[in-house]
Amino acid sequence: MKLGVDFGTTRIVVAFVDRGNYPVVTFEAPDASACEWFPPLVAVKQESRLYGWDAWAAQEDPAWTIARSLKRSLESAGPETRVHIADQIIPMQVLLRELASALRTHLLQHSTLPASPSEPLEVMLGVPANANSNQRFLTTEAFRQAGFRVLGLLNEPSAASLEFGHRNRTSPSAKGKSRILVYDLGGGTFDASLVELDDRERFVIASEGISTLGGDDFDSILADLALKVAELSPEQQASLSQAELFRLHEECREKKESLHPNTRRIVIDLGRIRAGWPEVSLPVNEFYELCRPLVDETLHATEDLLAAYGYGVASSRDGQSTFQTPGSDGDERLEALYITGGGSELPAISRMLREAFGRRVRRSAYTRSATAIGLAIQADAESGYTLREKFTRFFGVWREGERGHKIVFDPLFPKGTPLPRADDPPIVGKRRYRPVHNVGHFRYLECSHLTEGARPAGDITLWDEICFPFDASLRDKTDLVGVAVTRPEELSRPEVEIEESYACDASGTLTVTITNISEGYSREYRLGRWAADNPPVIPARRRKPAPRK
Repeated sequence: MKLGVDFGTTRIVVAFVDRGNYPVVTFEAPDASACEWFPPLVAVKQESRLYGWDAWAAQEDPAWTIARSLKRSLESAGPETRVHIADQIIPMQVLLRELASALRTHLLQHSTLPASPSEPLEVMLGVPANANSNQRFLTTEAFRQAGFRVLGLLNEPSAASLEFGHRNRTSPSAKGKSRILVYDLGGGTFDASLVELDDRERFVIASEGISTLGGDDFDSILADLALKVAELSPEQQASLSQAELFRLHEECREKKESLHPNTRRIVIDLGRIRAGWPEVSLPVNEFYELCRPLVDETLHATEDLLAAYGYGVASSRDGQSTFQTPGSDGDERLEALYITGGGSELPAISRMLREAFGRRVRRSAYTRSATAIGLAIQADAESGYTLREKFTRFFGVWREGERGHKIVFDPLFPKGTPLPRADDPPIVGKRRYRPVHNVGHFRYLECSHLTEGARPAGDITLWDEICFPFDASLRDKTDLVGVAVTRPEELSRPEVEIEESYACDASGTLTVTITNISEGYSREYRLGRWAADNPPVIPARRRKPAPRK
């Protein structure tokens, strides 16, 4: 059974392949209701842990502490990252594996998925467009360890573009090339991707995103507003436990998701959070105004991406905004700005997008499940669609320049480098040189932009270092961190040569093989951010909007 799994911040949505159709899986909730999603929650009590719907059912029991939005902690996590929930400090990899295991159990026992317990579950996983390699590694490993067979990973807006193309371009009249801009606002992240569509081919031209902005932030804004209107003291607000904060944000999420264009007021029952607290009524327009700076951030990122490829926005005489298409080539027309993601359901977002981009704004009929459906299409070898991704960030390494007087950044895989197709061999980049030190210390990073001087800028993810013994006398030493770096005379011989070989597969996973060619030995590393010494992270940290530069 082949599945598309959208591992979201606030919802996990699953679609499956069924003879050219891609239905969404319905789960049985504890109250016997049917839900087209699985909650990515963990509940902790002493030494016990519950996940998914079991964690959901424990939210009314004050003995349990419930953590939401684990995905948000993945941006800066590595395989050794630990998470602090209540009195437990749990390895992130363990949390993700146990969550994926709970999902697998519920798929087989408490859902509409027509699969037998012995049938292998093959999954295509979704990740944010700007996810770094650590997020991709952790997500893949968690599902593999939980018993799934991972077919690959796909950027979430790219998956949504597959759903758009499958639903809108299967008629004989839908011929030729066009482009869409996927606006994907999920529970914890925002991504925008410019995608070219052909009859049966999809090509991701470019992506931009904000890894710390999503529907969670709107929940937090509504929660703060409710506490303010209730006139609760700072001491009362500071006394909220993790369990009470969870219930507060869930109450706000439920009321936010029930909004429609004609809603005038929002009623928040704070008595659900703590007995004796009041029910408050808030003007919906005040909530929308507080959300506007965050929505503006997504609009700026979208405009920047469009502008980078020659698309402008102009107002016509009737006040409607329209896209200005670069040149006169019909293949470059922008067919739609396609809205998807659960966070985009806020009525104010569609209105603000139409104000900015005009009539070509189209909201998905499946805002919460479009990504999962697209992932299932990608998993289906018989769908007839092909999709090419690109590097959404620069990946490289710091090196010495000017004989050690300057540090320079070497972009091993530039942003925009096409990734291989699923069945293609990895793309490989190599570097060869003669070393001057006894030990090579490699410090890798990813960044969203480079300055004019090729310095990393924008969203930067720093990775921990790896070490390789250039000096053959150190070839059997496993721990090189404490070895003093020197310049041995024998390394200046012409025959001493080092080769670095970097391989990247279709999912964006990176490995490096470093070889001492003259001595015939090498070491292979699976690149990631090995954050063993970092303090434990706490899930669902909140963000503040960044000022527009």
